[in-house]
Amino acid sequence: MQIERLAIPDILLLTPRRFADARGFFCETYNIRTMADAGIAQPFVQDNHSLSRQRGVIRGLHCQLAPHAQGKLVRCTRGAIWDVAVDARQDSPSFGQWVAAELSAENGSQLWIPPGFLHGFCTLSEDVEVQYKCTDLWDRDCERSVRWDSAELAIAWPVAAGEAILSDKDVEAPGFSAVRDWF
Repeated sequence: MQIERLAIPDILLLTPRRFADARGFFCETYNIRTMADAGIAQPFVQDNHSLSRQRGVIRGLHCQLAPHAQGKLVRCTRGAIWDVAVDARQDSPSFGQWVAAELSAENGSQLWIPPGFLHGFCTLSEDVEVQYKCTDLWDRDCERSVRWDSAELAIAWPVAAGEAILSDKDVEAPGFSAVRDWF
């Protein structure tokens, strides 16, 4: 597996090696030893799967606070997404900074987002399926959201504000200035 540290070094882009032939391909997307060697030692306890029917769907920016803070290993198994992680760790030198990577069924890449980060993505095609492993269980009381187009973050989303398709929860989310001592 190819492992690349992004501009925020805690965020990893992992690209499994594919073994292809006339039938298709095989790849190993998760191996506990490989993950531990990359510094991902937390066990995964929940798998999630989403389907977004339209291009321009934005899901996020979301996180969970302690005691149920989640790390996520995200991959796109159909279509393509622009996946974003924002550092929400108050004492981090990269607090408020973001990184992004394109994840697609074609490139097979995955993004490791540790606890302490906001996560969101934008669909780049129609009928997009995203699957991700989580290091803790979902907990409504620990869940937090930040507005996807928060001016403080200046994320360069690949969709115009008027074209973004959002849930009511994401439309009503506060700006990044609401993040105070979350992590």
